[in-house]
Amino acid sequence: MPKENMPEKVSNEIPEELVKLIESEETALEIARICFENEIKEEEKIREIGYQTGRVLLGDLPPDKFQEALKEEVKVAPFLAGKIAREISDSIFYPVRESLAAIYKTEIAPPEKPSIEVKPEIPVEEKPKGVDRYREPIE
Repeated sequence: MPKENMPEKVSNEIPEELVKLIESEETALEIARICFENEIKEEEKIREIGYQTGRVLLGDLPPDKFQEALKEEVKVAPFLAGKIAREISDSIFYPVRESLAAIYKTEIAPPEKPSIEVKPEIPVEEKPKGVDRYREPIE
């Protein structure tokens, strides 16, 4: 879309780098690739993930709210939303972090990796040594 055909807010406030990224076919292909690798094959969900990505690039959705938008708006499972958000952040948002930081007036960092809860080890009871006089012998 030529810059003169864009809404005034987009043409005045959004850096040219982000506008080109939004219009890029490579961006759409990258989003589709990430979705397919994460077993999201429904066209409507892929389109909605692309829409949410565009909202971030246009300054409508802060990058730190992107994962939450995937969970709430796209109805993606929480773990999967985190994984997709991290991959899109790494491949699409991170290369243009300076432009995004200018729009949002904050530092753009990749989303945190999902926390994996480590279960504490259950100690194994040690068997007492020696003969147990209360047990019957096993033959």
